[in-house]
Amino acid sequence: MSDLFNTPEPAAPLAERLRPRAITEVVGQQHLLGTGKPLQLAFASGKPHSMILWGPPGVGKTTLARLMAQAFNAEFIALSAVLSGVKDIREAVQRAELTLQQGGRHTILFVDEVHRFNKAQQDAFLPYVERGLFTFIGATTENPSFEVNGALLSRASVYVLQPLADADMNLLIDRALAAGDKQRGISDAARQLIVSYADGDARRLLNMMEQIDVAATTTAAATIEEELVRAALSQGLKRFDKGGDQFYDQISALHKSVRGSSPDAALYWMCRMLDGGADPLYVGRRLVRMASEDIGLADPRALRLTLDACETYERLGSPEGELALAQAVLYLAVAPKSNAAYVAYNATRALIRDDSSRPVPAHLRNAPTKLMKDLGHGRDYRYAHDEVEGYAAGENYFPDGMQEPGFYQPTEHGLEAKIRAKLAELHKLDAEACRRK
Repeated sequence: MSDLFNTPEPAAPLAERLRPRAITEVVGQQHLLGTGKPLQLAFASGKPHSMILWGPPGVGKTTLARLMAQAFNAEFIALSAVLSGVKDIREAVQRAELTLQQGGRHTILFVDEVHRFNKAQQDAFLPYVERGLFTFIGATTENPSFEVNGALLSRASVYVLQPLADADMNLLIDRALAAGDKQRGISDAARQLIVSYADGDARRLLNMMEQIDVAATTTAAATIEEELVRAALSQGLKRFDKGGDQFYDQISALHKSVRGSSPDAALYWMCRMLDGGADPLYVGRRLVRMASEDIGLADPRALRLTLDACETYERLGSPEGELALAQAVLYLAVAPKSNAAYVAYNATRALIRDDSSRPVPAHLRNAPTKLMKDLGHGRDYRYAHDEVEGYAAGENYFPDGMQEPGFYQPTEHGLEAKIRAKLAELHKLDAEACRRK
């Protein structure tokens, strides 16, 4: 019966067992922790300061916060913005005050996923940060410029943590192997596959190593080979936070690769997005935008081809329909480029936004009734098809008193070179007609 009351504690996960106990054990982030770097200096100063740690999952944000509390002999209080509310914030404040009164110790308040707190919740920290009751450390995977209140952001330093490099991940693999009950070897191919699957996330890598160790023990494998890794792990999605910074960063990379006429890079970023779980039709819509913004009339076929690719995907689905998107992205990348239509559209919208509502000139107005005709609507309008070369040279189509603004300036690329030459010839005819008046 005593066993019922003496249940042994479950073994801690490998990621927890290998969590660094000192700053010197931290893997990666040398741009912050190396000699003379910001966080190394913060640890050496002996005086903590409020900060925001911004980076993807599994790069050491929580670990750094814990190590700071240890280094400064401070009380460590952790909140999760996903699970906590104002009541939890209030309790944390009371605990920090009690710690200060009873033992004279400072408190470090760590808030994970701080971007999940709303404005009012974030504002609740401000008076206590200003009083110095606690040092605030927030962790976020989202851009703090958009997700953290300006008032709180102004009182904290922002440090950007990076995904772990391959060398860092291999060091963690060695630590995981050394921590195992049995010493095992590992092939280079297996290492490479594990690092690829982990995608810069230390926690994910250590969790995978734990699964692989179980599989190796079950199969009595003395060496971890690539086949064992593939059997032990189901390939997870790469890091791709839909709606977050990395989502928009990859879209930006795709768009700029198309604009820069790099077909391989464009195809790479598109496939990265698809591999990460992006909606293929969302990718297709972005390609349609690129066809209009960056190619335009230099190759009008680009727009139709991207629309066809989207329709093909809607009909075939994955994976067959994705080939049509790949064809479209390659076409866009190698097509002649022009943003003349995009520039002209934006310039026109800007002028209209800031200009007065100019009336339509009488000769361009519709005249479906006798009264309208008597008022001069449509009078002296020149029907272009009745003119020489089908062009009414010298005719004005702008409001009276408005100079032709020259919104659209075709480039010398692709079809726009011919459009440019055509417009130049028409402007020449207009100039000749004006001289004859």
